[in-house]
Amino acid sequence: MEILKCEKLSKIYGNGQMRVRALDGVDLSVEKGEFVAIIGASGSGKSTLLHMLGGVDRPTGGKIWIEGTDIATLNEKQLSIFRRRKVGLVYQFYNLIPSIDVRQNILLPMLLDNQKPDENRFEELVGILGLKERLNHLPGQLSGGQQQRAAIARALIYRPAILLADEPTGNLDKKNSEEILGLLKLSNKKYRQTVLLITHDERIALEADRIVAIEDGRILSDRENSSAREDSLQKQESLSEENCQKKNRLGEVER
Repeated sequence: MEILKCEKLSKIYGNGQMRVRALDGVDLSVEKGEFVAIIGASGSGKSTLLHMLGGVDRPTGGKIWIEGTDIATLNEKQLSIFRRRKVGLVYQFYNLIPSIDVRQNILLPMLLDNQKPDENRFEELVGILGLKERLNHLPGQLSGGQQQRAAIARALIYRPAILLADEPTGNLDKKNSEEILGLLKLSNKKYRQTVLLITHDERIALEADRIVAIEDGRILSDRENSSAREDSLQKQESLSEENCQKKNRLGEVER
């Protein structure tokens, strides 16, 4: 099922000699449940593309559809509501509100809509993300890794159509980077969450199932990453084997 599509997407900043073409006729299609890395150097247009896809900025030309909705047809208020409900955004610098606690930060998209939070969903997310003991803390009382976990929980709380992560490990050390990347992969596998990860780091991109390379506002290549898929299958087989062994041991105990 195609969940995201853009056609001939372009973005131009400035005029005359200051004119910069940040995106130049980008075509992209993403299926539900895909984990896609968009890789490029600084100035390649990758973050501009994410802002267009997330409805944070408007394209100069082209079309974007998310779950069949042409977001160019939405006015600013409609787009704001659509973005809050359908697009989860995770940034390098977390973007948490410093004056409210972690629980409120996570639930903010639903609170803004006057929606009653799904407590089961909330409890599951904060448990997986290791935040149960930090819910009453302010963002400034958390480590960088914990703040990014809270940002991921906020992005996932509304069950968005797509999760867009812009250099989410760029402000973290190696250990926390690996943990955050692992959590994004877990959300993809456990919830079949569609993830688009923006990065300049090839090592991080290689964790995705599909890698899209962008340069000068154009897509250079778009390929499946077979190694990531094989690794995922091996882990699933390992887990299945481990579960079978546990069942066998339980059977022996019962006998």
